[in-house]
Parts: sequence; C-alpha cells; structure tokens
Amino acid sequence: MSEQDRAQRLSRLRYRSWRRGTREMDLMLGPFADRHLAAMNETELAAYERLLDESDPNLMTWLTGQAEPPPEMDTDLRALLRRAADGIEQGSAAAAGQRKTT
Repeated sequence: MSEQDRAQRLSRLRYRSWRRGTREMDLMLGPFADRHLAAMNETELAAYERLLDESDPNLMTWLTGQAEPPPEMDTDLRALLRRAADGIEQGSAAAAGQRKTT
C-alpha cells in the first residue's frame, strides 16, 4: 500500500470514528482514532475497520464493559477494544479538565 493510499485510509477511518451517528460513540472512538491509527499495522487497521462496521449500541456495551464482544471477534479486535476503553477513561479525564477551564 502506498503512503498516499495509507493516508487516505487513515483519514477515512478517522472520519468514521468521529461521525458515528451518536455523540457518545464519536467521543469514544474519535480520540482513540486520533491517538492510535497512525501507529497501527495493516492487521490492526483491518480489525478496526471491522469494529467500525458494528452498530453503536453493540460498541457502547463492549467499550463500557457492560457486555463482552461475541466470541467470533478475533483477539486483535479484543485488544483494540481494550485500548479504546483505556482511551475513553483518559479522554474523559481530559474532557473534564477542559470543561472546568472553559
């Protein structure tokens, strides 16, 4: 994959992460994408694309720990979910700090 193709793919994934349809998912996946997409390899990007194909209600329950992802999800995707959940906690703390200053 050329650098231009990769850049377009990352841009498309960032857009899909920030424009989910529900603000809650935008705020969960958008910051995660901003922080992690550039460092992901092809396997991880493919897993993240599969993650983005899931519905917002499913993602919400998985990312908040209310439910486990189905067993057919591969271990790479489970690792991404854990990283995203960690990012949510960090992002929530940063957002709380920003609200206090504005």
